[in-house]
Amino acid sequence: MLILAMTIAAVFVLLSQWQFNSSRETAPPAPSTTENIRPLTDVLEPMSPLYATVADQMVSLDGEFLPGTRILVQDRLLEGEEGLWVVQGFAVDGAEDQAPGEIPVIPVVLGWVPTADDGAAVAEQQGAARVVGRLLPPEAPEVQRPVEGQVPTLATAELANLWDRSSYAAFVVASDITVGGAGIPFAADMERVLVGPQPQETPINWLNIFYAIEWVVFAGFAFFLWWRLVADDHRRTLEDEADAAEAAAEAHAVHADGPVVVPSTRPVTDPESGAHRD
Repeated sequence: MLILAMTIAAVFVLLSQWQFNSSRETAPPAPSTTENIRPLTDVLEPMSPLYATVADQMVSLDGEFLPGTRILVQDRLLEGEEGLWVVQGFAVDGAEDQAPGEIPVIPVVLGWVPTADDGAAVAEQQGAARVVGRLLPPEAPEVQRPVEGQVPTLATAELANLWDRSSYAAFVVASDITVGGAGIPFAADMERVLVGPQPQETPINWLNIFYAIEWVVFAGFAFFLWWRLVADDHRRTLEDEADAAEAAAEAHAVHADGPVVVPSTRPVTDPESGAHRD
């Protein structure tokens, strides 16, 4: 039973260690890595998930803006004021084609506007360009009454359906756009969206911490169960010894109350029939 309790406790301790390790989420990449501009084609492939190891990376991409792909993303805050993001599709040169003759597209955030009318007044970007910006993971789609030219979240899957083009599973917040090596004022009629590197603090999941402590308690309970079994067995042994001692004491008391009569084995001679008579 002790070996069984130790085995169960060891399993519980391993589960506790796993919960402790899971409580500390993966730290974001260091700014020394993310702030070095890398080509998008070296960082992420079309239709591939964006992992935490490359999220928040500053990337550069060459290609061209697609006409008719401008969209406004609702409920975007800038310094506490609610507005919209202006987003346009960008066909990436050098990306692996998912369909013959089709270049994958990635959404590019160009800027922020306070109202939809302000966004409609912004001219679309056109033609070949080079974009530098921060690569971010897509948002989850939301069910909402459709508004012409607007979407509730920047969900790349939804935009791929709207544009009818294969898309990256990420988007880029542009910080610089150049054409032929010369910068263009792409955010002249908008507020620029600034996204800095992620904080380096490693978040802690307290629910996993609670589960880890719970597994340690379970391990202690395994030893407690073994101790109770040993204690019960020891108590039964003491009770048996006490019963045996009590029985022996009662037997000794019976012998001490009176003499013990032992029958004689000598022959009895009748005095009336003796062979010698006076």
